Amino acid sequence: MTVHRTARRRQRLTSTQTLVLDMTIGDVTHASVVHEDLWYVDTGMYGVEEYGSVYVIDAERPAVVDTGLGTNYERVLDAVEAAGIDPEDVEVIAATHVHLDHAGGAGFLVEEFEDAAVYVHEIGAPHLVDPERLWEGTKAAVGDQIQYYVEPEPVPEDWIVEIEDGDRIELGDHSLAVHHAPGHAPHQVVFHDPEIDGAFTADAAGIYSPSTDEVHVTSPPSNFDLDRALDDVETLEAIGPEWLLYGHFGPARTADRLDTYAEILSAWVADVEAARDDLGDDDAVIERFQETVETPEIWGEEKSTAEVGMNVRGVLTYLDQ
Repeated sequence: MTVHRTARRRQRLTSTQTLVLDMTIGDVTHASVVHEDLWYVDTGMYGVEEYGSVYVIDAERPAVVDTGLGTNYERVLDAVEAAGIDPEDVEVIAATHVHLDHAGGAGFLVEEFEDAAVYVHEIGAPHLVDPERLWEGTKAAVGDQIQYYVEPEPVPEDWIVEIEDGDRIELGDHSLAVHHAPGHAPHQVVFHDPEIDGAFTADAAGIYSPSTDEVHVTSPPSNFDLDRALDDVETLEAIGPEWLLYGHFGPARTADRLDTYAEILSAWVADVEAARDDLGDDDAVIERFQETVETPEIWGEEKSTAEVGMNVRGVLTYLDQ
């Protein structure tokens, strides 16, 4: 679906020339240190700062990368408007995968972005058209964290564009090269924008905490696969971007972060496996790690406990399979 665009506003907010490390929920940052056309918003996912980000590319065909939970989709609209883009001029919603923390807002945003198509991997596309199974699976995976979600709205099938590895979403002066990255979920892709020299990493490079400048593991049930996840890291290394544009959370220079993530992810799975051998009880394994794993203070106790528990359950499920 390609629509000829009318002239649109070019007025911008005052930009920052360095990445903001003290964003609060709802703040929109012009990531001009990465590229003049890139913006992102702290969506306040799970009620905490520095966890969920959605990106806006101010391209000839404006694009939004991921959508957040849908609970506060108005914050994505704020990011679009901060970039000087009228909502009706957004043409692309690029979903890295259909987990609801990344695509839960798609059904709400297509009502606001009147000419936008939703680009999503072919495996995940049916779950956006009919999200009932996705919603039930999310409730099972996230437990009490479901209080922060809203049930997703279906995306009309004719607004979906299915993508696969090797495709390219053309944005005019930008493009998004599609790389399948199934280690986190079989419907996950990462997008590479050569103009930005950045890769939108989804969950393939872990979770980045700007306030601590640390990368943390993500291994939730039920599709986490260590070997494939390590392959995804190699995919990103082969792309070789200057910037990693984390869905959780914000931009960071690549530097040695991918090597570090591969190391800590392998060690994490080994540690969980060893704890299971030692304790012989999965609930005890989860409790041990909830008591010992260090997480960013900014997440707070509730989110940190839930995050660690979910990641342990994901590894235990992987080991069972």
